Amino acid sequence: MSLMSKLLSLAVLTTLSINASTDVKDVKSYIKNHMVQNAQVKVESVDIIDTKALDNPKGWEVFFVNIHASVKKAPTIFDKVIVPETLFVKDGYFAPTLINMKTGEDYKRILKPKLKKEIYDDKHLIAGNKDAKHKIVVFSDPQCPFCQTIIPKVYKATVDNPKTFALYYYHFPLLRIHPVSDIISRAMVVEHQKGNNQKVMDMYKFKINPREVNATKVLGRLNKEFSMNITEEQLNTDAVNKELKFDKEMATKAMVSGTPTIYIDEVWDPTRKKYRTFYDAPAEEETKEPAHH
Repeated sequence: MSLMSKLLSLAVLTTLSINASTDVKDVKSYIKNHMVQNAQVKVESVDIIDTKALDNPKGWEVFFVNIHASVKKAPTIFDKVIVPETLFVKDGYFAPTLINMKTGEDYKRILKPKLKKEIYDDKHLIAGNKDAKHKIVVFSDPQCPFCQTIIPKVYKATVDNPKTFALYYYHFPLLRIHPVSDIISRAMVVEHQKGNNQKVMDMYKFKINPREVNATKVLGRLNKEFSMNITEEQLNTDAVNKELKFDKEMATKAMVSGTPTIYIDEVWDPTRKKYRTFYDAPAEEETKEPAHH
């Protein structure tokens, strides 16, 4: 999370009273007019992404929101930010998190909104039949070590079971950790647009300094190692830029914050293994996720 996002997030008070008959309008109004106690931050608008009533503990309603704000950096300079927040409401009160004191579970960390149908965009179908029984959506960074382990497996499972799975792929490069992922993701978009989806997956095998930003050097190695002919001009076309912008917008709407993030039939799968229950999956070794993702 950026410093500007923290400015907004940390401005949330612990418990805030709002109208007892809470609805979407109440939540939007409260966030916009009262929640942020920081003179540098102005909330411009609030999008309610999804809501969910908890079965346990009962009585709590969860609001998944994206807060659009302006952060003042200088007298006439403002940065626009979108901050995802998960908020909890009960009996006219509003809390920024909800923790099970017996188990230590933080509901803010384990709950995500359901995906909207617009996520099943044909341009993002990378494997399987779009009319398959189960739809898988992944947000991934090609240099994320855990992504490199699991995403090719999800792809292979889909290729091998096209009537069972449809796999939709969204780019979510973690540029603060892996700046090189911008170049690789652009190359992946180019190959996907050509229909070379296996080459897209092959690029998960690419080993390079994650902080490398020399496009000529990176692209030269990619072309050589994966038998491609991508030019630097192809990496920066309007089509490629539009695709990556769209992916980022969809990640924001889904409140994606790390990789790999995987959904099965619109519901977030924190185990990233649920897809294996829908077909005769081969046994595999346990894979531990790197802490920084």
